[in-house]
Amino acid sequence: MRLRLAVHLLLVLAFFATDQSHASELALVGAKIYLSPTEPPIEDGSILMHSGHILSVGPSAEIKVPRGITVIDCAGLVVTAGFWNSHVHILLPGLLHAGKLSPEQISSQLQEMLTRWGFTTVFDIASVLQNTNLIRHRIERGEVKGPRILTVGEPFWVKAPIYVKSFLEANRVSIPEVKSTVEARERVRHQIHVGADGIKIFANSVERNGILTMPLDLAKVIVAEAHRAGKPVFAHVSNNQGIEVAIQSGVDILAHTTPMDTPWSPSFVQRMTAAHMALTPTLTLWDVEARKSHASPENIEQGMSKAAWQLQAFYQAGGQVLFGTDVGYIEQFDTSEEFKWMSRAGMSFQDILASLTTNPAQRFGYSTHSGLIAKGMDADLVVLRADPAQSTSAFSKIRYTIRNGEIIYAEK
Repeated sequence: MRLRLAVHLLLVLAFFATDQSHASELALVGAKIYLSPTEPPIEDGSILMHSGHILSVGPSAEIKVPRGITVIDCAGLVVTAGFWNSHVHILLPGLLHAGKLSPEQISSQLQEMLTRWGFTTVFDIASVLQNTNLIRHRIERGEVKGPRILTVGEPFWVKAPIYVKSFLEANRVSIPEVKSTVEARERVRHQIHVGADGIKIFANSVERNGILTMPLDLAKVIVAEAHRAGKPVFAHVSNNQGIEVAIQSGVDILAHTTPMDTPWSPSFVQRMTAAHMALTPTLTLWDVEARKSHASPENIEQGMSKAAWQLQAFYQAGGQVLFGTDVGYIEQFDTSEEFKWMSRAGMSFQDILASLTTNPAQRFGYSTHSGLIAKGMDADLVVLRADPAQSTSAFSKIRYTIRNGEIIYAEK
């Protein structure tokens, strides 16, 4: 009797041990796989994932799928590395005051805004740091389904832009104005100490009577202090004068094009690229803003074309482009328009894929484990319903978003 009980107990323990070992295992089989923006695709490939990492990848005929793991048949589908969105804001009312929100509420908002569109990593470049920290800790604990979130927390501005003041007041959010270089330096140190992964300056701030530009000495102090801690600096710009401040102060990432100003000359673009500055073009933003102001279709087309020309001049000069949409400020979550305008700016699907994967991974120091598909890399993947080599609109047609080997979005 005791022997039978011991055997039964061993069988139960073996069952649970086996079940647990496969709990984080997932296989994608039969897909067209883009390992990176520069390598030829695997036409019929499979990927095995285990414990949040890629265990193996290659032609399906060479990959042996173990029994008992979750298998997704990807015949007719396309797989790329997980997408980065390098310009978002964790500022929607559905994400603020996260301590009062249920896991389901936060997961739902993150899905609508980010994971539904393939984003496995995002850089939040203006929010309430304490609140954003809370959200990402809940994601890390597995309580909430969402992407990896990097954040700058509260931005640095001389004066809050007029278009955000009412939002901040309505949502009981306070973001201080910077009064001195001493104050700015201390605040940079504090924000990094409590978890900021970067710093954001408003090189320009749109006010009621014009555009206010941050003094160069203030920008230099903020940038220097962030760089001393090894953190990247983003700059919001509204005109070319703001870009000038960004160049001279050593900013790393330009947060917008400037279609309301004059075109970027070749010499101006050369100075930007010589400064090793990256760009998140956020082209869709200009369409959203123009429609808000009831601009005519002709004026919208003219402004959008100017923004696309600026992007084209920048990347053709060798500038690094990072995909970014400004969602959280705008609520147009659908990414298809951004891809359309990037394509109209002359970017190939490989260029756009790089802006979504390898470029941000390299820029932000994650290239050893993120940004491409290879053995040992993070199991952050996107499964697409169509091939972006045929049309860049395919980048917005998401079947699955996978983060750390776990499906965090599945198309219904």
